[in-house]
Amino acid sequence: MEINNQNTNAGEGCNCAMCQKWGWCPAGKGHKIFGIIVLILVLIFVGRMLFGECGYNRSDIQKDTITVSGKGEVVVKPDMATISFSTTAEDIDVSKASDVVNQNMADIVSSLKADGVDEKDIKTTNYSIYPRYDYLRTQLDYYGGKQVLAAYVVTQSIELKIRDLSKAGKIISDLGALKVTDMSGLSFTVDNDDAIKLQARDLAVQDAKAQAKNLAKSLGVRLVKITAFSESRDYPVYYGLESSKAVGMGGAPDAAVIPTGQNTITSNISITYEIK
Repeated sequence: MEINNQNTNAGEGCNCAMCQKWGWCPAGKGHKIFGIIVLILVLIFVGRMLFGECGYNRSDIQKDTITVSGKGEVVVKPDMATISFSTTAEDIDVSKASDVVNQNMADIVSSLKADGVDEKDIKTTNYSIYPRYDYLRTQLDYYGGKQVLAAYVVTQSIELKIRDLSKAGKIISDLGALKVTDMSGLSFTVDNDDAIKLQARDLAVQDAKAQAKNLAKSLGVRLVKITAFSESRDYPVYYGLESSKAVGMGGAPDAAVIPTGQNTITSNISITYEIK
């Protein structure tokens, strides 16, 4: 009987099914507190569903945007020429072939220094040694033959920077008389072009901003903020404005015309704006 009285007292004032059936429940007179706790837990769960990791983040909501492109160009006169060349020798004795290449290179470097080229602008890009074979076949070996070592080929390749363009013609002419082979890749560039690249980018940004304002006005919207930016550059070389003269390789008496031209540094950008 005492147990029944305790249960009844515990569930006093409570009309839940558990109290009606058993005369007792965990909450007892604390049903209001229990209900408040449940409500708080529900609110926390709903909040996380709407704003937290259990659902989507409000920042993920798709926003209206427009994307515009801008282009900036800066035309500059080149102040440096770059050219590549090689010197090659071959001999059945690899050490002799190497000695010839080394002597050729010593003569080349000496000539370049005499023309005012700094040693730091004479860069080796490749040094190779490989065997060259001849394929021999006699009447007795009509259906066959054999490879015979003919020589070792030694090649040293150089990338040369010419900073005084007024001497470019003479330097190229001198190289042609020094057993240089495979001379190629003559190009005219700007040595320190970082400031020019920034200038081209600034022009591209101004162009894009102007387009964005005009487009927003036409659409009847307002630019809010930049949400994305990208840039690509292109540095084509245009020839034909100025020229230097050089005697052609092989010491030909007639001068060859080598245009130095001008360079156009281009920046292409893309800007995405949030709009309202």
